[in-house]
Amino acid sequence: MRLIIYTGKGGTGKTVTSCCTAIKLAEKEYRTLVVSSDPAHTLGDAFKLSDHNKQDSIESNKHDSIESSQMRKISPNLHALQVDPIIEIKEQYSDILTYMASIFSSRGVDEPLAYEIAMMPGMTQLFSLLKIEQLIHTKAYDAIVLDMPASGEALRYLYFPKLAGAIGKKLSGLMGAFSGFSKMFQAFSGISLPNGVLQYEQELFDRLDILSDIIRDNNVTSLRLVANPDSFSIENAKRALMSASLYGINVDLAVVNKIIPSSALGENSGEYFTKLTEFQQTKLEEARANFYPLPIKEVPLHSVELAGVEMLRSNANLMFGDSDPADIYYQGKPFSIVQQDSNRLQFAVKVPFTTEKDLEITRFGSEVILKIRSATGYIVNVIPLPVITYNMEILEATVNNNVLDIIFEKN
Repeated sequence: MRLIIYTGKGGTGKTVTSCCTAIKLAEKEYRTLVVSSDPAHTLGDAFKLSDHNKQDSIESNKHDSIESSQMRKISPNLHALQVDPIIEIKEQYSDILTYMASIFSSRGVDEPLAYEIAMMPGMTQLFSLLKIEQLIHTKAYDAIVLDMPASGEALRYLYFPKLAGAIGKKLSGLMGAFSGFSKMFQAFSGISLPNGVLQYEQELFDRLDILSDIIRDNNVTSLRLVANPDSFSIENAKRALMSASLYGINVDLAVVNKIIPSSALGENSGEYFTKLTEFQQTKLEEARANFYPLPIKEVPLHSVELAGVEMLRSNANLMFGDSDPADIYYQGKPFSIVQQDSNRLQFAVKVPFTTEKDLEITRFGSEVILKIRSATGYIVNVIPLPVITYNMEILEATVNNNVLDIIFEKN
């Protein structure tokens, strides 16, 4: 079983990359499902499915192990599922949502607004991930490709299951003890506790714990970064890489989309496109250094819109060639943190083809700025630091075997 998750800044081509990967997996005879919960990009638009195709897909999936009005059949080995988190919550956890909304309503909040408040930030993404846990449990697919919503906080949603699961286990023993107090509270507040809410809570924690184990299993789950050759999306992907390393999630590949091919430049290209191409090549060089030792798939910008199965298949061939998208392209941590003692912390980062004399290190707030001299000039890498280093200072820094070791010490 393989779970492949694509994340990155909005507009970088995550949905297209997810669909291309799914098509290639299906061609390799994997029973494949591509899933998206991003309301801004529907899989139906990417695959160019008409309403007629949609109805046919619904009819053909009536007897599948997962029934959903949003499930569509793309090919014999490929299905697409556009998850509606609101529907998922209503179908599986409506009692909890209603109970939370009733608390706000009892304080004078209008009912529609009470339901909106009850849907706390991050819940929609979290329940989308729970759908993945449900799908994996059925064992109906060999590979699932998840198009994560565009958000710099997406990795926090991936880590939340472990945190919530651990807290849930500690609280579960107290729930029975406090159930009597809950009944007393109901008498004073006038809000009744729906039957089964505590049971729903325990089931939710159990599912979150299972989901966390799936995501942190490096032999099952791979996180893949999607960026464009520009500063904003590369910085976003670097932060995702740092977060994944801290959370123990394996990142095995980076995809850089929308690269203007040099063959597209002719005598009449003009100064504008020439400068843009040069800028992209500079950013590509930065990406190769910043994401090292991750392999990078460099995908050219197409002259037409990437939509429809045939165009997606063509792009998939450019991305993967004859290789298998289910392969684990890399296992390791480009960043690692080791607590040496109560006052010192070792922060190690990969720095390819670099010696100490070619490296300048500057601490700036919550980031370390690495200035690396290369054959073509200086490359600057800004690395976000973990929260634990905020009250620490850099004691020393050394480079050994392409690894920069920075020792932090408490003030």
